[in-house]
Amino acid sequence: MPGRFLHSFAKPSNEAFINIVRGDMATLWDNAGKEYIDAIGSLWYCQIGHGRKEMADAVARQMSTLETYSTFDPFTNPLADATAEKIATLSPIDDARVFLCGSGSEAIDTAMKLARTAQIQSGHPERSVIITRDRGYHGTNYGGTSAQGLPLNKIGYGQLLEGVIQVDADDIEAMSLACEQHAGNIAAIIAEPVQGAGGVWPSSSEYLTQLRRLCDAHGAYLIFDEVITGFGRLGTWFGAHYYNVVPDMLTFAKGVTSGYQPLGGVICGPQVNDALLSDPQFFLRTGYTYSGHASVCAAALKNIEIMERENLVPRAQHVGARIEDGLRALTDDGTLTGYRGAGAIWAGKLPEGLDATVIRDQMIRSGVIARAIPGVIAFCPPLVITDQQIDHVLDVFTATVQQATSA
Repeated sequence: MPGRFLHSFAKPSNEAFINIVRGDMATLWDNAGKEYIDAIGSLWYCQIGHGRKEMADAVARQMSTLETYSTFDPFTNPLADATAEKIATLSPIDDARVFLCGSGSEAIDTAMKLARTAQIQSGHPERSVIITRDRGYHGTNYGGTSAQGLPLNKIGYGQLLEGVIQVDADDIEAMSLACEQHAGNIAAIIAEPVQGAGGVWPSSSEYLTQLRRLCDAHGAYLIFDEVITGFGRLGTWFGAHYYNVVPDMLTFAKGVTSGYQPLGGVICGPQVNDALLSDPQFFLRTGYTYSGHASVCAAALKNIEIMERENLVPRAQHVGARIEDGLRALTDDGTLTGYRGAGAIWAGKLPEGLDATVIRDQMIRSGVIARAIPGVIAFCPPLVITDQQIDHVLDVFTATVQQATSA
């Protein structure tokens, strides 16, 4: 009989789960005492590593003063204000304002709503179409599910959001054609600088620059989904820095707290902000009970402080280069059929016929946790992972693939 907990992205009939009970930096332990190296950062998010006491202390201090209070009008709290200010200073967008929520899924849905309402406020209610890309993963709320480019994740949920379309992920001509077909009616284009859950597909600067130009030409907002790439994962604070392309809105979550507390948000640029301010009587009717949650914001501020103090943003370049070198060597010797990635997000392409889930499960049995995506194994470790641990991850991956290939 399955347990009471209905797990995400799992068979409801599954009764067997690995029970993770403790963590220390890039190392985890289950309830049987088995040790693992976390090579995926839990779910693409644990930049500073697990089990850091100063994070717990920062959250506890805030909770002992005031756990939180609503930030709906007319209230705010110092932690929410400080978090928005800090994120704005790190942002690639000048004169930014920051909307806070509880997750990447909430951030994407909010960005979609802001795009449409800002178009209305700027005098263009006809601009409501949102264009996204195949392979895109934008969370699992109804807006994000509608925006996804992963068809299996859209099955079984009935009518999704109207006016949201997908085009080929790498074809700028297809995007340009879609813009022409919907000329005058486009609210926004949403793109991940690196498509993570869709299989680790980095964009090119040229492609993202063309998206910027298309949005400018059609009066649309460019939205970067940086739920994975934000907060140091590419060796820059945001993927927009890495690719030198500035969006109008940028969604974030995951790495902003390294998963110690649930936080997401939308960084809004001047075009969006000016539209929202154009009518002093306009009332923004969206938000969440836990928007600007004070204890969550305490975790974000401490997480960013640790990242700055320990130089974890530039360290992502080192971590990524070491993983890339290993994947390149495995491709050169024929163990893998290719690799792709950017910063500290990488994927090794498996030989034809190998099941990524089978490879992942064998790696877990060997003490390494990576992520299975059809055709590849993905790596996105905590940025505090040691060189020795990276090498061990690659050794286990090598042995597992070679054993499966020879079987």
